[in-house]
Amino acid sequence: MTIEEAKNIRLTDYLHSLGYAPVKQQGANLWYKSPFREENEASFKVNAEINKWYDFGLGKGGNIIALASELYCSVHVPYLLQRIAEQTPHIRPVSFSFREQSSTAPNFQRMEIKELTSPALLFYLQERRINLELAKRECCEVHFENNGKRYFVIGFQNMADGYEIRNRYFKGCIAPKDITHIRHESRRNDTCFVFEGFMDYLSFLTIRIEKCPNMPCLDRQDYIILNSVSNLSKAIDELAVYERIHCFFDNDRAGMEACRKLTNEYSYRVRDASHTYKDCKDLNEYLIKQRPIQEKKNVQVAPPKKSKGRSL
Repeated sequence: MTIEEAKNIRLTDYLHSLGYAPVKQQGANLWYKSPFREENEASFKVNAEINKWYDFGLGKGGNIIALASELYCSVHVPYLLQRIAEQTPHIRPVSFSFREQSSTAPNFQRMEIKELTSPALLFYLQERRINLELAKRECCEVHFENNGKRYFVIGFQNMADGYEIRNRYFKGCIAPKDITHIRHESRRNDTCFVFEGFMDYLSFLTIRIEKCPNMPCLDRQDYIILNSVSNLSKAIDELAVYERIHCFFDNDRAGMEACRKLTNEYSYRVRDASHTYKDCKDLNEYLIKQRPIQEKKNVQVAPPKKSKGRSL
């Protein structure tokens, strides 16, 4: 992707694919709650005519590359273009025009939440080497209509009742965007494992089940899934109660920067666990390289009791 190609992407579509929806419109200006922090009043503005943004709390603005720079904590343009390109194919199937809808109209129509049973989605998870029983327990299947077309995707619920969504062809979010915090009712844990996305979370559970099928200890720690490194600020307060914080972030600039921010906040309590898959981009790539597809070997997993803060 070139710089000019990136600049031609509509900011409204790009933000929508990341799970951010405008809360109001004033002429050509669309107002959002900032993707960089928690806030009650929208202070992030996008001018749809000139395709530029400005964050009044941050005091910064610009084009899509400037936005990606803030989201991914980098000024390296080739890296930013790569991250934008990764998201771009996933924007088009679910993109929408704000002008075609009222400010209160849902982004996804006729949405249905079902058990995860689609053979196509399960085969996609198998290709990613994810244990299917775990996936069925942790995820759901979301059917929705957008611009007159029907879609079905894997859904992973966040704390605000939004969903991270993914299938073989795209990934995105059904707003609102938020973290997912998984606590266990049966015990009070002093350790929390933190992941960037739910595919890495599922990869970790799969690895534990396969290495320790009888005692995987899946409930000996709580879990936070950021659902994007831009959500890191939302996890800071949630992590304050833990004595040990293990970070399973991607081996890239954004992942390293997120780990550094947590270390600055909680010092010795933070452990960077990415060294265990140092030669891979992320934990899922590590899992894929560790073993072949085992279609007939699906370990049965009894679901641990979880708090009402996260139900699927």
